[in-house]
Amino acid sequence: MNTEYHSWWSTHLEREMELKVYGTGGKPLVVFPCAGGRFFEFEDFGMVETVRPFLEEGRLQVYTVDSVDRDAWLALGKWPGDRAWRHEQYDAYIAQEVVPFIRSHNGTADRVMATGNSMGAYHAANMLFRHPDLFDTCISLSGLYGPEYFVGAYRDEHIEAHFPLLYLPQCTDPVRLEAYRQCTIIICVGQGAWEEMHIRETRLLQQVLEQLEIPAWVDYWGYDVSHDWPWWRRQLPYFIRHCLEGQPSR
Repeated sequence: MNTEYHSWWSTHLEREMELKVYGTGGKPLVVFPCAGGRFFEFEDFGMVETVRPFLEEGRLQVYTVDSVDRDAWLALGKWPGDRAWRHEQYDAYIAQEVVPFIRSHNGTADRVMATGNSMGAYHAANMLFRHPDLFDTCISLSGLYGPEYFVGAYRDEHIEAHFPLLYLPQCTDPVRLEAYRQCTIIICVGQGAWEEMHIRETRLLQQVLEQLEIPAWVDYWGYDVSHDWPWWRRQLPYFIRHCLEGQPSR
């Protein structure tokens, strides 16, 4: 299986950013790491192996990106406004640096997929809802979609713009709403250990999507399904297979 390492100096983040690529072609999938995670954790925790068949068939190409969570939402010693601004810069890095790189590297002009588990699930959903012109699919596993866990009751324009539970209920733009309706939105959560907050926010997101008449597959797995890698290793290929149905091998 083809594996590549890439890095460059990000003009938006003003630091070196790294990523890895798996596979030689197919539908591009951006993978966001867990809270404070790195670009290599997807491989280290055995997730690459779960999608290996799709990679070897040429139906999927995976791009695992780095995070700046420890400078942004997880930098609890910083003023929330500064953390929100750092995340705004990360958003620009993904949209204006990573996606163009993927399109050039993969040779596609199409929109790309996004996935992640835990905090990566938040990133995947947020990128699709903010940029439906760039992303057409999200597979979010065990995510939080509101700001309370990260910044409490504090709000500013950047926080309002980066948490789906805040900005989606305010969306009235028919063009944007129609763009969402043309996307594949998969939100999954277990109902076992360490999933309590994630269940609550998944239900809130489900309610918002239903009110806006945005189709989504919101999937609640069993009471034995915990917030942990063994379950994410089962969930991701299950949903990837659904997303790639009908797409030929290359």
